[in-house]
Amino acid sequence: MSSAYRIELAAGQTLFREGDAATTAFLIEHGTLRVTAKRNGVSVLLGDLHAGALIGEMAVLDDAPRTGTAIALEPCVLTAIDRAQFGERLATADPVLRGLLLSQLARYRSVLATVTGNHEVPPRILATQHYSGDARDKIRLESHLREALDTQALELHLQPIVHIADGATAGYEALVRWTHAEHGIVSPAEFIALAEETSLIVPVGEFVLHEVCAVLRRLVDRSHAQVPYVGLNVSGRQVDDPQFIDRVVSQAHAEGVEPGLLKVEITESLMPDYAKVEAFITRCHHAGIRVALDDFGTGYSSLSHLHRLNFDTLKLDQAFVRQLDDPRCLAIVRAIVAMTDALGCDMVAEGVETPAQLACLRELGCQFAQGYLIGKPLPLDSILGPG
Repeated sequence: MSSAYRIELAAGQTLFREGDAATTAFLIEHGTLRVTAKRNGVSVLLGDLHAGALIGEMAVLDDAPRTGTAIALEPCVLTAIDRAQFGERLATADPVLRGLLLSQLARYRSVLATVTGNHEVPPRILATQHYSGDARDKIRLESHLREALDTQALELHLQPIVHIADGATAGYEALVRWTHAEHGIVSPAEFIALAEETSLIVPVGEFVLHEVCAVLRRLVDRSHAQVPYVGLNVSGRQVDDPQFIDRVVSQAHAEGVEPGLLKVEITESLMPDYAKVEAFITRCHHAGIRVALDDFGTGYSSLSHLHRLNFDTLKLDQAFVRQLDDPRCLAIVRAIVAMTDALGCDMVAEGVETPAQLACLRELGCQFAQGYLIGKPLPLDSILGPG
């Protein structure tokens, strides 16, 4: 029995005709539909579609009249998919995939026009024309990032982390930066997110690892007392890679430095897979490498699982530091400081920008601070001197 969402056709029955308005596409659940189009008054076979195929989606996507007629060759059952459903999914899809889809749609229309002899320009594409520009920008950025890796155009910057008690530098966080030859500084949030979506995060991560170990060599050479550590941010792909820690150790030894001078930083976005993260932390500790849980408090950490993750440092997200003047936020930070003490790890407050914030953190018993008040991320030579 047919309804708004379930369509039943008898053999020989027409689903839609060429020239009809298109508001709905269909998923064929059972049966076979034949699609034909007129060319100079003669019916041309475009194809037979079977269970599992979509039909009518092209006209829905570009808001064009039906370019063919669909007739059931046998009893058919179809599920209706309206334009709003397509629009919602298309709007949230990756822009590159959107661009590819719309490109294929344009090519399909061109081929269909050749077959049918109808060369009219189809109407607008389902409110998504601006997405194709986003897709092109993303493809360009990916190509430029590949070139930057090939030409060694990426740079490592260091941001200091200090002991709050005496202001001494305890370590640095390594941050990758990119200045494009034509477009200037590219936001790390933009190109790191792109790298995470693609395989490019692997060579970016290897570049950072190589540079960090070279930096540690310079720190060892110039230090007469305790050598500051360097924090290395790792991606989900690196956490998944069982050989990653071996490469870290190998690269450190190649520079003649101890792996223990590295501190791996894992973002909270990796926390849902606790078993995987727990295993990764164990591998780090076996290699003598410490682990920091980054951006704590704004992501996915669950207190019911947190005890399983034997991290050495908790990095409090800057969102808490910015609201230390709020009594409730202050109470939460005080509780987090007490929790880190009880767990036997230290705490770095991120995003410290004012003396008042630093004074408050000192009073709460937070050990370390990082932020623009302490120091902005700077090129290596600005911090370490010429190499």
